[in-house]
Amino acid sequence: MDTSKEKDRKSITQVFGAYVLWGVLPIFWKMLAQLNSFYVLASRIVWSAIFCMILIIITKKTDELKQVLGSKQLRKTLMCSGIAVAVNWGVYIYAVNGNHIVDASLAYYLNPLIVIALGFFIFKEKLVIRQWMAIGIAALGIIIAVIAYGEFPIFAIVIGSSFAIYGAIKKNVKCDGLISTFVEALFLSPVALIYIIYAEIGQAGALGVFEGLQFGLLPMAGIVTSIPLLIFSMGVSKISMSLAGMLMYINPTLQLLIGVLLYHETFDIAKGIMFVCVWIGVFLFISSKKSDTNT
Repeated sequence: MDTSKEKDRKSITQVFGAYVLWGVLPIFWKMLAQLNSFYVLASRIVWSAIFCMILIIITKKTDELKQVLGSKQLRKTLMCSGIAVAVNWGVYIYAVNGNHIVDASLAYYLNPLIVIALGFFIFKEKLVIRQWMAIGIAALGIIIAVIAYGEFPIFAIVIGSSFAIYGAIKKNVKCDGLISTFVEALFLSPVALIYIIYAEIGQAGALGVFEGLQFGLLPMAGIVTSIPLLIFSMGVSKISMSLAGMLMYINPTLQLLIGVLLYHETFDIAKGIMFVCVWIGVFLFISSKKSDTNT
């Protein structure tokens, strides 16, 4: 019989493992670089729906699924969150396969700061001084990068913003993570299937590029999408949100290391200054949350 400490360790390991899996996912998406990013996104959506449906049947959650599908409000909400996560997935895949893994990693460092901004502008939440400083310093880093490169870090902003919007939409959704992921993918699947068929007819799909065992990568896209989410859902409800938030930075750190060390993406002084500013912003964000907890 598991003791309380053993259960805590198990939950922490599950959340840690999910973030590690998300962090190394760029390696998998690179294996699909021969395909159009929209085709990869469409395949990810369809196979996620299939794999999640299998898991729902295995875990006997079909009654819960029926309840969610029977709620008009939940259907609308999950349709909107599905669109937001599709934008996140699509731009992320495009960024990774376009040699912008470092920018993609920046997105997930920026994410909590974007969430703060959304909380202020959309949910009218009050910000403490440290949170304003966090946003300001991160923005300064981006401005420096814009001046240095003459271009806006669009991938980081779109990926980070779409994920923040996704979280904001699902803020009040009382629904199992596996069920919600399936429903989101289910709503998007018709459009995804139409695109897959269109791409195959135009010889721009997997049939014109892949051979033999490579076709196995397509259903794997659904598996690598669903497994980390399932592991995360199993552990996150049993640990504190502050610990889950701290562990989250494993994901972009691994992405950053993979981009620089494995795929030799540029990480020069200007980009380094931008990341330092964002890291300072993240530190201020974490310290402000600790202050809130202690008051």
